[in-house]
Amino acid sequence: MTVSSAQKSTIVRTYGQPGAGSDLATKIRYAALALAEHGAPALGARLAARMWMTIPVAKATGLPRPAGRVRSRPPGTGQRIVLAAPGASSIVTESWGEGPAVYLMHGWAGRRQQFDGFIAPLTSAGIRAVAIDSPGHGESGPGRFGRGRSLMPDFTGALQAAFDHYGPPHGVIAHSLGASATAIGTLDGLATGRLVLISPVANMFSGLDIFAHAAGIGPRTRAAMPRRIERITQMPAARFDIANRAAELDELPPALIIHDTSDRFVPFDQGVLVAAAWPDARLKSTGSLGHNRILADPEVISAAVAFLTD
Repeated sequence: MTVSSAQKSTIVRTYGQPGAGSDLATKIRYAALALAEHGAPALGARLAARMWMTIPVAKATGLPRPAGRVRSRPPGTGQRIVLAAPGASSIVTESWGEGPAVYLMHGWAGRRQQFDGFIAPLTSAGIRAVAIDSPGHGESGPGRFGRGRSLMPDFTGALQAAFDHYGPPHGVIAHSLGASATAIGTLDGLATGRLVLISPVANMFSGLDIFAHAAGIGPRTRAAMPRRIERITQMPAARFDIANRAAELDELPPALIIHDTSDRFVPFDQGVLVAAAWPDARLKSTGSLGHNRILADPEVISAAVAFLTD
């Protein structure tokens, strides 16, 4: 995968590659990674995987704050319900309207308020909108990987818990890692209905090269990371390969893939791969919206609602 300078700078801001302004803990972490690369790559992979699954704060990633980049809250107050799920202390959900349920799942370091702009159009179309905070995100408690850490299984577990409480989904609108988790859940047999996947990652490990390069992780440590993550999740890496798995199937729920050509977090080619592999998928590209502003764009919102109510 080609790593652009914009992607590098974004991830460096996220994970804090050491420099003049770095704190002592960051400098120690990268010194340990450098030593491990030469003498103990498995140990380096353990540290790198811990960095990989640590949820960065919104300020570091540039991700919106609770109501960031959304001009107003949805009309009326949503019904807030706290759910329990295996491995999670609490999952906070919020719902509006009546009718068939459409679930809203944010991405890495995101939260449910990023979908505020979708609520009124969905409820006006006779849809019940259910927004979810994945474990470790927003108001939800820690997940199965501990406080401040998360991986894709937390997202799929949160979706399943919401389905169990609110009922079968008419569809799911999901963003970034949440979109990938929704696709993986669907491939695993989870009945998700029609899918709107915004800025999905085609393969959970395709971002490792970008992450490793920007975070200063050497090739030996990088090579050991997938096995380490497999041990943490207790799942094979192949299970997270959406494009390869989808290409082997003839029938999957219809999907609308929306991706911005200037996305600096998840390259546009990731959305292209998912759309090409998914048996019944359409690809909608946008420009100059990036990774997060795409969720507040009126044209994107209209396209998502139209697809779900088609």
